[in-house]
Parts: sequence; structure tokens; C-alpha cells
Amino acid sequence: MPIRSIKGALKVLVLVAIFFAGVWSQSSGVIDEFLWYLPDVQYLMVQHIWLTVMSGSLAILFAIPLGIVLSRPKMANVAESLMQVLNVGTTIPTLAVLALSMSFLGIGTVPAVFGLFVATLLPITRNTYTGLKGVNPALMEAAAGIGMSPMQRLFKVELPNALYVIFAGMRTALTINVGTVPLAFLIGAGGLGELIFTGIDLYDPVMMLSGAIPTALLAIVVDALIAVIAFLVVPRGVNPGRT
Repeated sequence: MPIRSIKGALKVLVLVAIFFAGVWSQSSGVIDEFLWYLPDVQYLMVQHIWLTVMSGSLAILFAIPLGIVLSRPKMANVAESLMQVLNVGTTIPTLAVLALSMSFLGIGTVPAVFGLFVATLLPITRNTYTGLKGVNPALMEAAAGIGMSPMQRLFKVELPNALYVIFAGMRTALTINVGTVPLAFLIGAGGLGELIFTGIDLYDPVMMLSGAIPTALLAIVVDALIAVIAFLVVPRGVNPGRT
């Protein structure tokens, strides 16, 4: 009973805080300032989403097949060594990766997409590799025992059992990608980083938050969207969310 009372009191306090925050923002004119940047937010968010979709899609299309190849028994001796090569994209700061991309590919969208692609590779590849290696050996033996070919075992046994882990890697990678895209503004690729970094330079908190808040919300939406897709796609028997 006391716990319920505390929870109820916290809910009331949150609602009161939200109410007074709304009153303050309305009276101080902050809302009007945010609305003034709305057209810029809409325009730059389209660029932001496009950069995320392009780099994320390329990373998924490249990383999942690579993870499958590295999980094959013939690659056991070199898989971890090759994985460390991909780790470079995560170890080196993303801004440095973008700067190196700009050095070779020039300024604009192409180097930004390439840099974001490199920074997104490792979580998806690692989770694909880990998920496939973690499939129960008894399932693999049973599949071989009924005459399944290696390709049939991959698509009918290994991938369905590894999907949950693969989607977890995609959620991590794409959420990080959304939060990293603002850096692409520094090499001329646009995105919400234009408002964030310009706001920092001009010491304009409203401009900065006009870019930062949509970026945070977009990351939450992407994470939730992939979670829903995973819930629907991953088979019930290996999906903890559906047990």
C-alpha cells in the first residue's frame, strides 16, 4: 500500500511539473522560438533520415552476409582477426572516420554515408556472427541427420534461431547511427547537426535544442520500430518477447 501511494504521488508531481513547465515556456516565449525553427527542423530531418537510411541499409546489406561468412567452420581460424579489422570503425572516433572519408571522397553526402556505414558495421556483423555460433549444436546435428544441405541448415535452422540476436545488433547500430548523423554536418552533408552545431557556435540554446530534441526522438522511434519488427519477425520459440 505505501508503495502504491508513493507511485501515485510521483505521478502527480510529474504532472504538476509538466504543467508548470508548460506555463513557463508559454509565458517566456520559448515555444514561439522553437516554432520559428520548425521549417528548418522539417527540412533537415528529411536529410537526417535519408543519411540514416542510406548508411544503415548499406551496413545491413554488407554486415549480415559478412557475419554469415565469418561464422562458417572454414573461417574459424581467421574470424576473430577479421572482426578486429571491423572494430577499427568503432575504436576510431566517428568524427575522425568522417574526416578520413572527406580526405578521400571530398565534401558532401558520399563521404558522410561512407563514414556512417563504417561506424555501423561492427554491431551488426558481431551479433550476426555471435547469433549463428550460438545455435544449439543438437539442432544442427538433427538437421544434418534428416539430410538437410548446408544451405538448408543455414536458412531453416541457423538464421531463424539467430534472428533475435541479429535484430539486437541492428537496434544498437541504427540507434547509434541516428545519434551520429549530426556530425555529418561538419563535412557538408546536412542533417539536424546544422542546428545543433550552429546553435553551439552562436550560443543559442533554442537553436541547439531544436536540433538535439528531434535527434533524440528520432533515435527512440528507430529503436522502437526495429523492436516491433523483431517482435513480428522473430519466431515465437526464440523470441523472449513472445513467450
